[in-house]
Amino acid sequence: MFETLSDRLDKVFTGLRGKGRLSEADIDATAREIRIALLEADVALPVVREFITAIKERARGAEVSQALNPAQQIIKIVNEELIGVLGGETRRIRYAKNSPTVIMLAGLQGAGKTTLAGKLGRWLKAQGHTPLLVACDLQRPNAVNQLSIVAGQAGVDVYAPQPGNGVGDPVAVARESIEHARRTMHDVVVVDTAGRLGIDAELMAQAAGIRDAVQPDETLFVVDAMIGQDAVTTAIAFQEGVGFSGVVLTKLDGDARGGAALSVRGVTGQPIMFASTGEKLADFDVFHPERMASRILGMGDVLTLIEQAEQAFDADQAEAMASKLASREGFTLEDFLEQMMAIRKMGPIANLLKMLPGAGQMKEQLANIDDRDLDRTAAIIRSMTPGERVTPKIINSSRKVRIANGSGVTVTEVNSLLERFVQAQKMMGQMAGSMGMPGMGPMSKKARGRQQQAVARKGKKGKKAPARRQIGAGSGMPPGGIPGLPPGQAMPDLSKLDFSQFKDR
Repeated sequence: MFETLSDRLDKVFTGLRGKGRLSEADIDATAREIRIALLEADVALPVVREFITAIKERARGAEVSQALNPAQQIIKIVNEELIGVLGGETRRIRYAKNSPTVIMLAGLQGAGKTTLAGKLGRWLKAQGHTPLLVACDLQRPNAVNQLSIVAGQAGVDVYAPQPGNGVGDPVAVARESIEHARRTMHDVVVVDTAGRLGIDAELMAQAAGIRDAVQPDETLFVVDAMIGQDAVTTAIAFQEGVGFSGVVLTKLDGDARGGAALSVRGVTGQPIMFASTGEKLADFDVFHPERMASRILGMGDVLTLIEQAEQAFDADQAEAMASKLASREGFTLEDFLEQMMAIRKMGPIANLLKMLPGAGQMKEQLANIDDRDLDRTAAIIRSMTPGERVTPKIINSSRKVRIANGSGVTVTEVNSLLERFVQAQKMMGQMAGSMGMPGMGPMSKKARGRQQQAVARKGKKGKKAPARRQIGAGSGMPPGGIPGLPPGQAMPDLSKLDFSQFKDR
């Protein structure tokens, strides 16, 4: 969504690197380039003006003039101001003291309110709540049926007493849903309201009627991040006509410039609370301003990556794997398949790699990553017998032909997987042996002494001590870096990335 803005800002910062001091002319030129980048990204003009003014004032201050590396200080200023534009800090849902908590969704037709109701319901259920979705969009054809389907997929209950398609009173449905929620012990009510293709008096009157009937604890304005400057206009109209306490951005996986969506908070003063990044119900999470600013500036989003990993990897399985490696039982193809499937649950591999710092410099390589390569690797492993997975050395030529035919690949691909797996197996052995397993304590003094003696003996023979391995081409890791993906395209050469801009952060 924000790749255009990220590219422009990266060019601005690249031009600053190498400067020992920033003159007044440098500050003005930098501010002008940042202004152009924001305007091209469709950020609202009032927000741009305020943003640039703040940057110029801080850039002329002592924090830059006395800095050893002004470029890094400028990046820091832009990052902090960008976090401010996005809301400053993460805003959580305010739950009612007495159940149920009522959350009302408002927005134009096509913004994704109904799907978002299902995503929000699924998220609330994961947080330990018992949400109830209420179908108050009785105008749009099949809106009630769509909400019922989405609720079923999310595993939550729905209240839909009216068939919709123009039949029924949405205000009455909303009012009755509160009593229904109390009777059925639901602690959160999510009200899905109707939208229009544009702002009109009927839409506002109906939304205001539902608001007055249910007295929501949170009113979330759902905005399509791809609609451009209309996002700001619509937000202002809803704020004046109905009022809302938070914003939800949808379709952040699109390729539009998206800057207008970032302007909503600056124009209305209401925080962005959630973000929807795809069509699946799981593509939804709390909006963190500092993480989004970090992504826009190409610094990655490691915290979100860690959270996704914690959800995908079972703690007991991870502990069992650590114990297995520590006991020298070895890393088998069965283990590798389990780990690969866990990574697959985290989402597209390219999206995961984009969360790494400096990923913006690898766009062409990331574009070549195909998740189907993981599926092919899984098919190859599943075409093996249990014995072959545990002991790949027994796989001879005839077995390779059988495996290739069973998985729909060539013998060359089977050979490639086995070669890369051997490299990965060696790496896992080194992790368990020489370096110690995480959580199992450092290497013993005795083991460390043996390692130092071995290095010393090699030095006497005129050999160089082994260099620290780098990830990428020419390293000891398997070609491509990830055994489950084909060499040459799956893992970019991270050793060539420039992280100098982050060293003082």
